[in-house]
Amino acid sequence: MKITQCVAASERGEIAIYTLTNAAGASVKLSALGAGILSIVVPDREGNMADVALGYADAAQYISDGPCMGKIPGRYANRIAGGKFTLDGVDYQLEINNGPNALHGGSEGFYNKIWDSEATAQGVVFTLVSPDGDAGYPGTLTVRAEYTWSDDCELRLCISATTDRKTVVNLTNHTYFNLRGEASGSVLDEQLQLNCSKYLVTDENLTPTGEMAPVAGTPMDFTKAKSLGEDIRKPFAALAFGKGYDNCYVIDGYKKGEMALAAVLTDEVSGRTLEVLTTQPAVQIYTGNWLMGCPATKSGNRTYLDYDGVAIECQGMPDAPNHANFPSQVLDKGEQYAQRIVFRFSTK
Repeated sequence: MKITQCVAASERGEIAIYTLTNAAGASVKLSALGAGILSIVVPDREGNMADVALGYADAAQYISDGPCMGKIPGRYANRIAGGKFTLDGVDYQLEINNGPNALHGGSEGFYNKIWDSEATAQGVVFTLVSPDGDAGYPGTLTVRAEYTWSDDCELRLCISATTDRKTVVNLTNHTYFNLRGEASGSVLDEQLQLNCSKYLVTDENLTPTGEMAPVAGTPMDFTKAKSLGEDIRKPFAALAFGKGYDNCYVIDGYKKGEMALAAVLTDEVSGRTLEVLTTQPAVQIYTGNWLMGCPATKSGNRTYLDYDGVAIECQGMPDAPNHANFPSQVLDKGEQYAQRIVFRFSTK
């Protein structure tokens, strides 16, 4: 594995950038800003390389971007209703930054922090300390995110955290994929299959109601592969609320700590396939419904259009601190939060 390092200037200080290149010449570029993924360059069925991760022209443009492009949101990824939760009888109020909800840990969440970083033999380790009271969350949380890249084009992310006081935590990666190449336009022709027979019902603010509803017989059903665009315009409340898919799916057969297949994304034109595996209980599918207006892309002097990429975010369930029937996202002193996500690229 060849690993090179450089730095990019920003208003918040220098950002360490790492490029991991495997024996086949496929590469991943990582950033200390938000412990994020800047690019993933992998071959198609003919051996032609393309970057399949959406991104911007300048590393500094990832600061405070709306799409949270490629980064790790936190302390709590996704939404918490009203920005409120209660632990041990104590009420906590978070920043409201998404309609009536708290989203991704607030406007200065983990995705806007420059993490400490260090190269390893096969990848990069990023670390961050979030102090007690950060964005309203209790406890000092110490986070470690390790990326590794293999010769068979498998990108692994291991995220762990400890706290000195009971808190809530939910961490994921927010990369947007387009297997035909990040500059190729709409992703809606690509085929998605999910190992998920239920999804979380939400209100019009995309806040979970607590109900886990069957996908069968609805446009939410990806238990068999279908294009992302096949049902996206169908009259269905969940799709109308988000202007497309922005929904959390429950992974079938979830067992705490065990790796399971969450999703398979396939592009028939290039032959590229992405398998996503995780130890997390759920996966958020977001079809880039509001990408228009983000910073200029790395491939040209333009911005992405809506639906130019799809985020496949393995995570704990949104608003879990307020729903006893969801898997708990509470982390206590002396415990370790430990989750894994694997992005496995291949061709067919």
